[in-house]
This record gives sequence, C-alpha cells and structure tokens, in this order.
Amino acid sequence: MAERLDAPAVADRLTRLEEVLGELETIPGATAAKALDAVTLLTEVYGEALARVLEQVPEAEALTGDELVGHLLVLHELHPEPLEQRVGRALERLRPLLRGGEARFDGVEGTVARVVLAGGGCGGPGQAAEVVRDAVLATAPELTEVQVSPARRKAAFIPVESLLGAAAPKAAP
Repeated sequence: MAERLDAPAVADRLTRLEEVLGELETIPGATAAKALDAVTLLTEVYGEALARVLEQVPEAEALTGDELVGHLLVLHELHPEPLEQRVGRALERLRPLLRGGEARFDGVEGTVARVVLAGGGCGGPGQAAEVVRDAVLATAPELTEVQVSPARRKAAFIPVESLLGAAAPKAAP
C-alpha cells in the first residue's frame, strides 16, 4: 500500500497543482491546451468513479468529515449536505474558539457567504473574522468569499421619565 499523505502534504500538493494549472493557462499553443484538456477529462473520470463509490457506501455522510474528501465531493457536486448545513457545522465547531462569542450564518448570494460575528473573539475582531472566513471556506470550497460583519447592537431602552426626571417641571400642589 502506498504511503498516505498527511494534511500539510495534501495542502502542498494542492497549492502546487494550482500553480501548475495557472502556468498552463498562460502558455499559448496546442500542447498547453492538450494538457488542460487532459486534466479536465481526468477530473471528470475521477468524479464519476467517486460517484460510483458513494453509491456503494451505505453511509456516505460518514465520508464528509474528511476535509479533502469533502472538497472532492463539492468539486463533483456530490456532497450529500447542503451548503447551509456545512457552513452551520463549521461555525458550530468554532464556538469554543470564540470565547463566548457567536458566529451566525446569514445567507449566501452567488458564491459569497455572509456571517455575523457577535461578542467574544479569538484575539482581536480581525483575527476572529479571519478564523471564521478560513473555517467556512474550508468547509464550503465552492464559495469564493466570506463577508464577516459585526452584529448590530440593539438600542438600549431608556424610559423618557428618566431622561426628563431632573429637568421635568414639577406640578404645583
């Protein structure tokens, strides 16, 4: 059996793959076009093979816990969980890091997700937003962006009497 790749090795290979494909896309000519065509065909065949594997696995949802497998399932439009559920799960896993704060999924437009961040935090607000962004994109690689915004503060209710208390004229007896 071949040696397995750990998470950093997978990340290195994916980064290198993106670089190589980016380079190929800039090279003019038939050879580069053929190489890109070969990658596309190989991806389609592997996608079909993955779909056939999923048909044979009684509990395909068990495969979604692996980040790399999850990415492949999304790439081939085979992921059994909807985007909203995957993002919600990712945000729930962040709860301990947010130290009493909360990150709430607020919807998606096209390939851009919106998340509202309230209270707590892991470091400063910018760091918390970055952690949220990274977690959501890792779970939903089909997204291109995650907009993280602070929760709106509710206006505090102050009774008019307390505002006018000292300044209000007193009624004559």
